[in-house]
Formats: sequence, structure tokens, C-alpha cells
Amino acid sequence: MSDPAEAGTAPKTARDTAAAAIAEAAVSDAAARAKRWGDLRKRALSAMVLGPLALACIWLGAEAFTGMMALAVALLAWEWVHLCGRRVRMLPGMAVPIAVFAAGVLAVQDHVRWALVVLGLGFGVAWWFAHRMAETLTQPALRLALGVLYIGLAGIALIELRHDGWAGRANVFFLFLVVWASDIGAYMAGRMLGGPKLWPAVSPNKTWSGAAGGLAAALLIGLGVALAFDPGARVLPVLAVAALLGVASQSGDLLESAIKRHFHVKDSSHLIPGHGGLLDRLDGLLAAAPVAALVSFFLGYGRLLWDWR
Repeated sequence: MSDPAEAGTAPKTARDTAAAAIAEAAVSDAAARAKRWGDLRKRALSAMVLGPLALACIWLGAEAFTGMMALAVALLAWEWVHLCGRRVRMLPGMAVPIAVFAAGVLAVQDHVRWALVVLGLGFGVAWWFAHRMAETLTQPALRLALGVLYIGLAGIALIELRHDGWAGRANVFFLFLVVWASDIGAYMAGRMLGGPKLWPAVSPNKTWSGAAGGLAAALLIGLGVALAFDPGARVLPVLAVAALLGVASQSGDLLESAIKRHFHVKDSSHLIPGHGGLLDRLDGLLAAAPVAALVSFFLGYGRLLWDWR
């Protein structure tokens, strides 16, 4: 006959084991949620500061927008040169900001063709100095020189878009808000829904659900912005342009992930809390801005990006 005390021990131990397992699962789930959303607060605070400031500069135009562009280009060039293991205070790293700034000055003065010529020359000069001074294979020299085109083309595109009077203000607002919506939508949908990875070899955290969420957000916000500036806007052209820019933005995000993987870094710098560097924050814009500028070029001066009539 068993001792009553012993008889009660087994059920109590089983209950304790089950309770411990449940508690461990709860802790694990909480840790997973904390990891998934750990950077959300920093991201939100950074966006609350930088977002309104950028929109104010776009709205004011002229000196405010030019000043914002100059600061952004300086920081982007600095990050790129440092990613390449160079310094902006000496050649060949110095060639990147000089070429981009020179092209930007020409673009501000509406000499866009000459600005593009300067970018091409700057690319060649940066490559030549990097190749001669490194005395190594062409790849390290080429990746430094590519920064001239990567940053410079987007800078010229944004300057040219904003110079287009009232339409330029609306177009740049549309571009920025669609890119931001794509980024936020992809982040939220990817964190909440998860699922199959989009391109794990390049960016292991990006999912197909995030890509779909980003595109949906770009379409929704793009339509809202277009109707705010142009109440008579046709829906289909607006959605088409928003989709084009949303896809370009996500492609730029993937390109930046591939660049960071190439350089074996997690972030381009630590300038912005929750976002890393400016290249991390503006990766979608760097890709979408030239696309928007091309659309504007084909439509003609003074036309909204969705005005296909």
C-alpha cells in the first residue's frame, strides 16, 4: 500500500512541470515579440522628428529644400566613402562628395545635362584615383566610384522634380509619402504576418507578406496624396504611378541590403536611432527618385506624375 504523501506527489509534479512548460513558452513568446518589435519605438521617434522636417523643407522649396539636399548628400557621401574603407578628407574618397556636390550645384541652376556630365566625369575620376592609389584589382575602386552615381543621380532627380513649380511640390510630396508608406507598410505587415522569405540570400528578414503590405500601403497613401493635391485625379493612373514607385522603393531597399551584405555590415552608420544610417533610411528614395524624374520628364514640365491626359 502506497504512502498517501507519495500518491499526491506525482500529480503535483506533473502539474508543476506543465506550469513550468507554459511559463517557459510564454517567456519565449514574449522574447520573440520583443525581438520582432524591439526597434519600433526608436523608429517611431526618429520618424516623428525627421518626417515633418523633410516635408516642411519640400513645401517651402528654394533655400530650405536646397539646404536639406546639401546636408543629405554630404551625409550620404560620407557614409558611402566610409563603407568603402576610405576617408572624405583625402583622395580618392574626397572625389565622391566633390563630384556629387558639383553636379548638385549645376542641377540647382537648371543645368541638368551638365550635371549628368559631371557625374560621369566624377565616376571616372573617383575610379582612377582609387585604382591608382590602391594598386589592387578594379573591384574596390569600382565600388567607391559607384557611390557617385548611386547618390548623385537621386540628388539630381529630386532637385529637378522640386524645381517644377506647384507640380514639383505635389510630385515630391507624392514621392516621399509613397516611399515612406511602402517602407512602413512592409515593416508592419512583415512583422505581423511573417511567412515565406522574399530573398533570404540578400535580406533574411524581408517576407512576401511585407512586400505585399508595402505595396498596398503605397497604393493607399499615393491615392490619398494625389486626391489632396488634385481632387479630379483619375484613380488608375495614380495607382499605376504609386505601384511603380512602391516597387522601385522596395527594390532600392533590397539593393541596400545587398550592398551592406557585400560590405559585411549591419548598418551603413549609426546616425539615426532605430534606422542605422542615412543610406539605410533613404534606400527606397534613392531608387524611386530617378524613376519619378523619368516619368516627369516624359510627361513634360508642369505636369503631375499621374496626369496622363
